[in-house]
Amino acid sequence: MENKNKNSRRKFLKESGTAALGFMIVPRYCVAGSGMLAPSDRVNLAFVGVGGKGKSALRNLASQNIVALCDVDRVQAREGFEAHPDAKKFTDFRRMFDEVANEIDAVVVSTPDHTHAVIGLAAMELDKHLYLEKPMAHNIAEVRALTEAAVAKPNLVTQMGNQGASGDGIRRFKELYDAGMIGTVDKVYAWTNRPIWPQGNPIPTESQEVPSHLNWNLWQGPAQARAYNEAFHPFSWRGYWDYGTGALGDMGCHLIDSPFYTLDLGYPIWAEASVSQVYSQDWEADYTPESCPPASKVHLMFPATEQREAVELVWMDGGIVPRRPDELAPDEDMGSWGGGVLMVGSEGKLMCDVYGANPRLLPLSRNEQDELPDPYLPRVETTHEMDWINGIVNNYQPSSHFAKAGPLTEAILMGNLAIRSYNYRVPTPDDPNSRYKLPGRTKLYWDSDNMRVTNVEIANQFVSRAYRSGW
Repeated sequence: MENKNKNSRRKFLKESGTAALGFMIVPRYCVAGSGMLAPSDRVNLAFVGVGGKGKSALRNLASQNIVALCDVDRVQAREGFEAHPDAKKFTDFRRMFDEVANEIDAVVVSTPDHTHAVIGLAAMELDKHLYLEKPMAHNIAEVRALTEAAVAKPNLVTQMGNQGASGDGIRRFKELYDAGMIGTVDKVYAWTNRPIWPQGNPIPTESQEVPSHLNWNLWQGPAQARAYNEAFHPFSWRGYWDYGTGALGDMGCHLIDSPFYTLDLGYPIWAEASVSQVYSQDWEADYTPESCPPASKVHLMFPATEQREAVELVWMDGGIVPRRPDELAPDEDMGSWGGGVLMVGSEGKLMCDVYGANPRLLPLSRNEQDELPDPYLPRVETTHEMDWINGIVNNYQPSSHFAKAGPLTEAILMGNLAIRSYNYRVPTPDDPNSRYKLPGRTKLYWDSDNMRVTNVEIANQFVSRAYRSGW
């Protein structure tokens, strides 16, 4: 018999939707309305990942009680370690949890994508509030596990690190749509200039000497063991499927969040992709299944609901952008440097930049001439990280809690299923040493309840991953 609690969690996730959950924002009860907590309300924090993105999280939460810091790279962590000399220092997060679990209230995770889930789930198992950088996890199965853990433990306050979720822009974007300013929407475009790191090349196989300041074994975590190469660490890991989730995984949470929340998109029913690759005139050398592509275009279809029509979301990266709207003048920006979002409605168009910033109707003259709705959604009066802290202290779920961020991340990673399947080759039935390509641009039909592609079985290998022994 199937577990009833698991069934109830699935039902909750499916039926509640992001609109019903909303942002779950309640008034902030802060010192003098400043967004700062009283000293007695400081939260005891442990950090996993102190270099890279972890630096900004540590700075934005410096007002809290920093109990412990963990990083596999002492050079990357040096700034954070020196800024908090009284914090206990660790290399292995498991040892840190063993030693300080009784001293901490919450955990901040700012590691590469492939270790998000193992660290995050371990923290939640210890009943620690959790801040987890985007994307929530490396694959759909891990995201669903984190989401269900959050639903099963509603006392835990969770937040994914897509900072635009706490901005004014995403709220104004929704207010303009809800006021009927663009009518019925059935098409959404989102695009980014990423990747700004190498993608599409064969995965490095050269074995280089591991720097003395880096624990390479711990950095790899649950991923398969590979020889150290500077191409992976500290930055370009995003371009390899073992560790990263490519341009879509990196920027999708920042861009797709605005239309996802505004339209209550939920889980897609199919995905389709086309991708570019690096060509060397060597057919075998050009086959790089371990590497994310230099550019991709993804179509995600979301089913109709009682509140709206079916919506097709088109994602583009690597320099691909939608056709420029007729309503934009030649000297007017289309999105921003990092990308943008365009919602096409029956009565107009609505655009915003990365993080949901600068939402505006097209043509831009409408923003001055039309009667625009008054703001009604509560605003976050502090940083994204401090919104999470305030949620812990005042017992509310912040802007990107896991029940909201989970379906968003799953939809994004569904796009990656289509990207990874596009050029994937499998052995021919009569000759296991030869390979043939899957039929290229094929729709992958998605059963969200069971987390399975129903029409291309080979694609299901990317829904989860095999963990390295010991993880």
